[in-house]
Amino acid sequence: MTRGNQREKDRERAQARGKGSKNKDDGLTPEQRRERDAKALQEKQAKKAAGAAPGGNSSGGKSTK
Repeated sequence: MTRGNQREKDRERAQARGKGSKNKDDGLTPEQRRERDAKALQEKQAKKAAGAAPGGNSSGGKSTK
């Protein structure tokens, strides 16, 4: 039951895919990461609030009827 070099080639491909993926280790401490994420979330919410029509239903399209 020989597989030739298929296993080795697959390992090489897996390593190559891993290099291009997003790395969680961005050099930030957990506190810095929380601050960055909170700022991004506030900006996103402000942008959404600015785009909402006055008097409109801003529930995200879900009705509670």
